Amino acid sequence: MSRKWERYKRNSYIGIILIFSTLFFGCAIGIAMSEVETPNYQVKSSFEGVEIREYPSMVVALVSVEGDRKQSVGNGFRILADYIFGNNRSEEKIAMTAPVQQQSFEKRWQVRFVMPSTYAIENLPKPRNSRIKIEEIAPHHCIAIRFSGASSDKNIEKNQKKLIDYIRKNQIQSVGSPTYAFYDPPWIPSFMRRNEIMFVINQ
Repeated sequence: MSRKWERYKRNSYIGIILIFSTLFFGCAIGIAMSEVETPNYQVKSSFEGVEIREYPSMVVALVSVEGDRKQSVGNGFRILADYIFGNNRSEEKIAMTAPVQQQSFEKRWQVRFVMPSTYAIENLPKPRNSRIKIEEIAPHHCIAIRFSGASSDKNIEKNQKKLIDYIRKNQIQSVGSPTYAFYDPPWIPSFMRRNEIMFVINQ
């Protein structure tokens, strides 16, 4: 009995250490990610987790990818990461930003990185990969919902339904398909992650 009890205690201690190590690692990475630049916007109104936001113009690097949603965001991320890590005509490293954005267009997924605000479209390094496009998005208004958890289809569908119900209830006119925004790497504990769904709206 004593050996079983000692084994139980040892396994319990190991479990507790692993839990706290995971939380500490996640918090450390979360703090590091908080230093990454994110798009600037003004919150015009907020209600029950839904925000109306005003965004200024921004420059994005984007790529169109085929496949299912999760596969597409992974493939698109790798292509864009290669560009900002120095595989461009200037061989210049570009600071990582957050979030990674994803939007559906005619059976393809467009994956986007918002470029650091220090760049204009004229002085951004030109991609070597012809699949990568550089575009400037005009100032616009969005309606957004923020949520934590995994970036699973189930979690996205649940929160997208909440947002669409709010849009319909308040007779807000949205434009186009939703944009999904993922702020954190996959090793961050799911309860610490920041995810968003946004629709452009007429304002």
